[in-house]
Amino acid sequence: MSESATEKALSASMERPEIKMRGTNVSVFYGAKQALYDVNLDVRENSVTALIGPSGCGKSTFLRCLNRMNDTIDICRVTGEITLDDENIYAPAIDVVELRARVGMVFQKPNPFPKSIYENIVYGPRIHGQVSTRAEMDEIVERSLMKAGLFNEVKDRLHEPGTGLSGGQQQRLCIARAIAVSPEVILMDEPCSALDPIATAKVEELIDELRVNYTIVIVTHSMQQAARVSQRTAMFHLGNLVEEGPTEKMFTNPDTKLTQDYITGRFG
Repeated sequence: MSESATEKALSASMERPEIKMRGTNVSVFYGAKQALYDVNLDVRENSVTALIGPSGCGKSTFLRCLNRMNDTIDICRVTGEITLDDENIYAPAIDVVELRARVGMVFQKPNPFPKSIYENIVYGPRIHGQVSTRAEMDEIVERSLMKAGLFNEVKDRLHEPGTGLSGGQQQRLCIARAIAVSPEVILMDEPCSALDPIATAKVEELIDELRVNYTIVIVTHSMQQAARVSQRTAMFHLGNLVEEGPTEKMFTNPDTKLTQDYITGRFG
């Protein structure tokens, strides 16, 4: 029996999720040195986009453009346009604090605040005015830790320092802290590079679960990790976006020899 027009349309819409963020002709300069050259990249909603490429190729620089983290570097200048839900995040009227609540970030090295596990989670919602009562804070702590797959491991030690957790638990705490403010996008800059294989597997499993509710962009040096967790992959080299597309295609039939050589380990 042939597919109906409705079924075909539904299938097409599932294959092509909506664009959550879009970078158009994005260039980045550190003083006189140019680090990114006219990058055009769409980030699909409720999917994981992996940014790959050798060290110093611009992938982390592009990631930091997505929540204006590069604003913290005095000599950094960003040109082009980056939109979130069709709104230019570099527009003068944009509240950067609010933007970073909508576009959260998890860094390479786990960096819990020197506070209790509980205080790590409620810090963001409190400064953004999202909670006012103890009951609301309790609820957001439990919900965030449950989403990060950590609640059952720490529920009896919520008022102990977050820095007392293992490396893998600390990274999941940082992910819980990021999602506590209900972001729309989560940026991850090599979130597993400091973790052992068991902790890495837990974080990768978590990433796969989180993409149901969040849009995720991850920088990784691990080709295996990119293949496991992402639906789309973008290859960077010397500040240029070489190509991007569905992860399966990128790893089996890339458009460029450069991508093929990097993925197969001929350089990098």
